[in-house]
Amino acid sequence: MRLDGRRHDQLRPFRLTPDVNKHAEGSCVVEMGDTRVHCTATVTDELPRWRKELGEGWVTAEYRMLPRSTHTRVRREGDHPSGRTAEIQRLIGRSIRAAVDYKALGAYQITVDCDVMQADGGTRTAAINGGFVALALAIGKMMERGQLKESPLKHLICAVSVGLVGVGQAEPAPMLDLCYKEDAGAETDLNLVMTGGGLLVEVQGCAEGEPFPRDVLNELLSLGASGNAEIARAQRALLADRLPWWSL
Repeated sequence: MRLDGRRHDQLRPFRLTPDVNKHAEGSCVVEMGDTRVHCTATVTDELPRWRKELGEGWVTAEYRMLPRSTHTRVRREGDHPSGRTAEIQRLIGRSIRAAVDYKALGAYQITVDCDVMQADGGTRTAAINGGFVALALAIGKMMERGQLKESPLKHLICAVSVGLVGVGQAEPAPMLDLCYKEDAGAETDLNLVMTGGGLLVEVQGCAEGEPFPRDVLNELLSLGASGNAEIARAQRALLADRLPWWSL
């Protein structure tokens, strides 16, 4: 049993609350345990010049932690985010872009904003899960408005953390969906982004302590895949209930 009583292969309580922002084309609050992230998707026709020249749309992402999302106050970041923030929002952007056919998106840009309301580990994976839902809902709004004739989505995107954790254990053990204390004490930490069909989008990880063998990596990947399959089922059920064209 883990610090919070879960099995090693058990997700934290996972919840998606859609349509939390009346102004945004798509919005969602995602909760993974005590981590909560507010995600919005904004549609504009203000494409970067290089995308206009290609005749393709674009999807980008921004990520910030709100001032009291952690135990102490986090300073607000302006237009020049810290290295950590920039790295996370690039990961979110790459992950969500894997879902989209840019030509089918046409002359539009969608910006996905992910603001961490409360952090207890796994904020980047939570942001990807909620950000994708916000993106899909925004595309649904575009289709309602007649801006798009068909969905440009190719894949459902989901993400989860896994790690080799020694906190409270005699020996480090593979664990799914790490909370903050587990993440801070992990020998190995890995974020796994996948499609709803089980294809890999990004594997981001390293040995925080001792190097680890290949068979441990395979075990962590299998553990993460099972968690992502559960997350994808929840995303799919929510979107199928709200988008009549949903088929992913």
